[in-house]
Amino acid sequence: MGIAGLLREVDGSGEFGVWLGRLDGGPVFEHQSERTHYSASTMKLPVAMAMMRKVEAGELALDQPVTVHNDFESAAGGRFGVNPDEDEAPATWAKLGTQVPLGWLATEMITLSSNLATNLVLEQVGVAAAHAELGPGPSAVRRGIDDIAARRAGISNEMSPAGLAGVLVAVGNQEGASGDYLRDLLAGNQWNGEIPALLPTGTRVEHKNGWDTRIRHDGGIVRPPDADPFVLVVCTTSDLADADAQKLISSIALEAWNHRHDLGAVR
Repeated sequence: MGIAGLLREVDGSGEFGVWLGRLDGGPVFEHQSERTHYSASTMKLPVAMAMMRKVEAGELALDQPVTVHNDFESAAGGRFGVNPDEDEAPATWAKLGTQVPLGWLATEMITLSSNLATNLVLEQVGVAAAHAELGPGPSAVRRGIDDIAARRAGISNEMSPAGLAGVLVAVGNQEGASGDYLRDLLAGNQWNGEIPALLPTGTRVEHKNGWDTRIRHDGGIVRPPDADPFVLVVCTTSDLADADAQKLISSIALEAWNHRHDLGAVR
């Protein structure tokens, strides 16, 4: 059927974007790849990248203690907190009022997609530094998770498939301990219902996904044992049932996998 055929099947159900390409940054298939979506948790990857940049510069340390709290400065002014009922990573909440290493928070942020851990890391890193990791283009990190006042003021985090692909290409090519650290974080992602779902068991996928009402995204580096790695990002904002949006992403990933020896043949 091909990726284009899978997208035709959901035409009219919402907005769908795809970027598929190589680790050199060259795309082989794009569909609405510059259109932004609400980023959901995909914004956590540029936060992690900015953190490691500051670690390399000596401004932060992975073993530095951070007090776990739930009170943050809003991008719209005032203060806000994360809604615990919308955070599917309970371990960070169990640490409220105690100190934990920054690196532990980063692991919670990426592998379990903890919203509370994300805001704690973002507080250390700064919104501007996280935003800078996205480079030029419409994608943006502008606020923390659950900053409702900012959302009501129109201050949103946005991600395009091409924007997230650019971040993944940078991670995939980053040399040294920082690159290894980020790639291992992504490979440890425990939420694997999208890109990895239909791939052979044991395939290394370094990915970060995101979800919210009408939102389901995933972007990652897929590393077949018998072919060159490739980068795939799929963003969906739609009326599809969440399970159907996940199936769409996993089916697109399978199409890419089936063409891994000749990625340019994807249609």
